[in-house]
Amino acid sequence: MNIRTLLLLLVMSVIAIFAAINWNAFIVPTTLSLIVTTIEAPLGLIMLGTAALLAIVALVFAAHLKTTMLVASHNHSREMHALRKLADQAEASRLTDLQRFLESELQKQQDGRTEVKVATMSRLDEIERSLRTTVEESGNSLAAYIGELEDRLQRQGTELGAGRAR
Repeated sequence: MNIRTLLLLLVMSVIAIFAAINWNAFIVPTTLSLIVTTIEAPLGLIMLGTAALLAIVALVFAAHLKTTMLVASHNHSREMHALRKLADQAEASRLTDLQRFLESELQKQQDGRTEVKVATMSRLDEIERSLRTTVEESGNSLAAYIGELEDRLQRQGTELGAGRAR
C-alpha cells in the first residue's frame, strides 16, 4: 500500500471511531433550515452521510483518473511498440541495402580482377609468342652464321689441302 491509501484509511478510521464514541450526539434530532422549509433530522447523521458521500466521490474520481492514466499509458505503449517495429524495419531495410551494395561492389571488384587476369594472361601469351619468334629467328640466324662459318672453314680447309697438294 502507498502512503496516500494508508492516510485515507487512517482518516476514515478516526472518523468512524469519533462517530462511534459520540453516537448519541449524532442521532439527536435538530431543526434544520433548507432555505424554503425547515425539517427535523439528526445533524450528526447528515454530516456523517455527507462525509461518506464526499469520500465515495473522491474514490470514484481517483478511480477515473487511474483508469484514464492506464488507458493513456496503454496507448502510449502501443504507439512505442509500433514505432520500435517501424524503426526495426527501417534498420533491417538499411542493412539489406548495405548488404546488396557490398555484394555488388565485391562483384565489381571480382569482375575487375578477372578482366585484369585475362588481360595479363593475354599479354603474357603475346610476349611468349614474340619471345619464341625472336628466339627462333635468333636460332635461325645463329645456325646460318654457324653454317656460313663451317662453309668458310671447309673452303679454307679445301684451299689449304689443295695448296699442299700442289
